[in-house]
Amino acid sequence: MMPFEPLYNPYPSQRMTTYGRKGMVATSQPLAAQAGLDMLKKGGNAIDAAIAAAACLTVVEPNSNSIGGDTFAIVWAEGKLHGLNASGPSPAAISLEQVKAQGLERMPAYGMVPVTVPGTPAAWAALSERFGRLPLTDVLQPAIDYAEQGFPVSPTIARYWADGFRNIGDLQDDLFEPWFDTFAPEGRAPAAGEIWRSGAHARTLRSIAETKAESFYRGELADRIDLHFRERGGYLRKSDLAAYEPEWVEPIHVDYKGYEVWEIPPNGQGLVALIALNILKGFDFAAKDTVETYHKQIEAVKLAFADGLKYITDPRAMRVSVEALLSDAYADERRALIGERALVPEPGEPPKGGTVYLAAADGEGNMVSFIQSHAGDFGAGVVIPGTGICMQNRGSGFSLDPEHPNVLAPGKKTFHTIIPGFLTKNGVPVGPFGVMCGSIQPQAHVQILLNTIEFGLNPQAALDAPRWRWLREKIIEVEPQFPDYLAQALARRGHTVQRAVDSGMFGRGQIIWRDPVSGVLAGGTEPRADGEVAAW
Repeated sequence: MMPFEPLYNPYPSQRMTTYGRKGMVATSQPLAAQAGLDMLKKGGNAIDAAIAAAACLTVVEPNSNSIGGDTFAIVWAEGKLHGLNASGPSPAAISLEQVKAQGLERMPAYGMVPVTVPGTPAAWAALSERFGRLPLTDVLQPAIDYAEQGFPVSPTIARYWADGFRNIGDLQDDLFEPWFDTFAPEGRAPAAGEIWRSGAHARTLRSIAETKAESFYRGELADRIDLHFRERGGYLRKSDLAAYEPEWVEPIHVDYKGYEVWEIPPNGQGLVALIALNILKGFDFAAKDTVETYHKQIEAVKLAFADGLKYITDPRAMRVSVEALLSDAYADERRALIGERALVPEPGEPPKGGTVYLAAADGEGNMVSFIQSHAGDFGAGVVIPGTGICMQNRGSGFSLDPEHPNVLAPGKKTFHTIIPGFLTKNGVPVGPFGVMCGSIQPQAHVQILLNTIEFGLNPQAALDAPRWRWLREKIIEVEPQFPDYLAQALARRGHTVQRAVDSGMFGRGQIIWRDPVSGVLAGGTEPRADGEVAAW
């Protein structure tokens, strides 16, 4: 019997869980999911499928991710988990003093200043080289075809594309002309169902495929990036690109009531989800939709974020260890702070020591949790002329406070929001899960996992369930469909409850679970997106 399958679907108006056996790809855009499934049918494995879907998403969902962004992945292959951190550092030429000399009090969201070294092309090449079965030229071909021949824009993406058009248009700066040439050639954002294409994007993808990303970091594409940043007064250089290599890392985990929950270690915020779960494992939950259940989740997430925002940065600059933050003794100390009333979270003192998410699995047991982003809608808004490459603004996450652990410095990785998740039980893979969209990600990881482990919801039901998100202090925001009686009960506990007008900021996720006996795959895709689970 499939793990976590309930006797009924508590959200019957939503789509149902999808099942398959030979393979499955779950993404936020159907064309990308189908591209991944095509790789499986051609003899590729889950890693090939994930790369194909990810490359496609840079074309069919360009508001959320790009070739110029970052990537993280957790891969189950060869009988174990492997972590990949393909986030890039700040340029060697940037400094806190230079940025402050420009009159900036905080890192900007757009322009040259927040651009960091992109890790996504290197991630594709590294994953393909280590685990892939098909040539990278085959794996990236669907993305190349969609860029070259065009595709009809899907509804949710059209909405966020229009938001990006307005935001970048408001900046009134000719620096962004290449963005408009690429993403708004008709002088507006494309509408749902309208065909968009980018020959420059196709040429760049083809070059990356043929050179295994060498052209991006040490060849012709690197030269184009270097030239544009020199001409426009940016900091990024070809030498920064040439020095870059993605990092293979050991995933970190906590045990939660018989399951192991895995995340990528810092500089990512996956540690926030693990801190919260480590606190929550000391509670018993009688039922899902009670004020006590929600109150404890919210309080644990608040405490975890207080620690995460204070301590997480480039691991070389962290002032406390991951082990200390995840120790049972520290979890006990933090759990004791949770009472009947909402609290304003403060970081503790442990012992010293715009994004897309996709999941893929094949019939051989390989599974991939994969996330890539350029941060915000269309990243920094900086497009390298003639390439279709939209650069990320991940550097906007740096602090300009010289006393903060995440302060801007040359060659440093910032606190990173994108986090892939993975679930195992007794060392056996259950499967990948994840949610995109800034600070909701660790909060949604906690909600999805409690929906799954505590309350027995299947993958689709776990994603369909109404969400909340903590904003700051005692303020939480709930989705429009969040039950009013629970919102009122939380308010009586001292929470300041705001109801969102739509679900845009509550994340878009994917889940694939695998039955350890039959090998049957069960997948869910986000109802808040245009997603699809493509199964075989």
